[in-house]
Amino acid sequence: MSFRVLPRLVAVLLGVALAPVLQAWDQEGHAIVNELALGSLPSEFPEFARTGANARRVVMLSSMPDRWRNVDPYLRQSGGSWSDHFIDLEELTQAGLDPKTVPSLRYNFLLLFAAGRVAYAEKFPAIDPARNLDHVREWPGFVPWAIAEHYHRLRSAFGYLKAYEDLGGTAEEIANAQADVVHAMGVLGHFVGDCAQPLHTTWNYNGWTADNPKGYTTWNGFHTWVDSGFITKAGIGRAELTARVARAEPLVLGPRADGRDPFFVATMDYILATWSQLEPLYQLEKDGLLGNRDRPVTPEGRAFFEKQLIAGGTMLGRIWLTAWKLAPVDTFLRNRLGQRQAGGSGKREKAAK
Repeated sequence: MSFRVLPRLVAVLLGVALAPVLQAWDQEGHAIVNELALGSLPSEFPEFARTGANARRVVMLSSMPDRWRNVDPYLRQSGGSWSDHFIDLEELTQAGLDPKTVPSLRYNFLLLFAAGRVAYAEKFPAIDPARNLDHVREWPGFVPWAIAEHYHRLRSAFGYLKAYEDLGGTAEEIANAQADVVHAMGVLGHFVGDCAQPLHTTWNYNGWTADNPKGYTTWNGFHTWVDSGFITKAGIGRAELTARVARAEPLVLGPRADGRDPFFVATMDYILATWSQLEPLYQLEKDGLLGNRDRPVTPEGRAFFEKQLIAGGTMLGRIWLTAWKLAPVDTFLRNRLGQRQAGGSGKREKAAK
């Protein structure tokens, strides 16, 4: 069970030559994050989604967003295949924005960031049109918004599943609603897993490209090694990490004075915590403790990767549990099912005749 390759065919800085094909956590890394999350769920969480074939499907689906890129270049614009997998937090600062206060709605953020690019144009290198045919290099990445949007999709799926369960849905209706929940869980798991990997939070995503007074590596194979090489060489697996993942508890999401979605704020806090591990990751490489294809795996490197996988699994389990606990009431579907129970649909059919 594994996490798939994510090529980020993106310039290190806007307008710079295209970087080599890169990856997100590979299939194995994404699988570990989702398996740890499934194992963290309490017994009260719906059993159909955390056991058996459905649990295996959740793990398989965690790689789906990386596969979308193989189909159509338009998916780059839709957000699923490229820019929804990362955020270059440094670009927010360059545009005069604070990652801790950016809007929780994607389009509101787009307007602010676009205005910031214009106001601070001198901080952004010119974009080469020949290397921007998909028109995405103007943007810093949208993974916090992607996570929030997929979370609310999962809440919706739980909402209409509960309506069918409470108001006499047929076995087929309930099974279909359960399948939607499983799909939403797996896809959401991909983006949460991406954000446990520090190189998905920065423009220094494939070797250090900004000012480099500390002499961090500029190796353009660094991202690939972090995403897949180390985990594969170290043989890190779910079994050895499961006992270290705390039982999932719902996120605390109280209303905010600034009106922003509290879930989005919690997501950005998670991403900022991952970003704080960026320099420790590069320092491990500088100290020769991260290993590579020629050097052996070290305990220090292994501990770093295990910690990040556990952080991803822990956060994902909490998100799934929160989505179930805070599922909205699907008023429309409940009304329709209530009418069906009362024979209202049959009366309407007769009247139509």
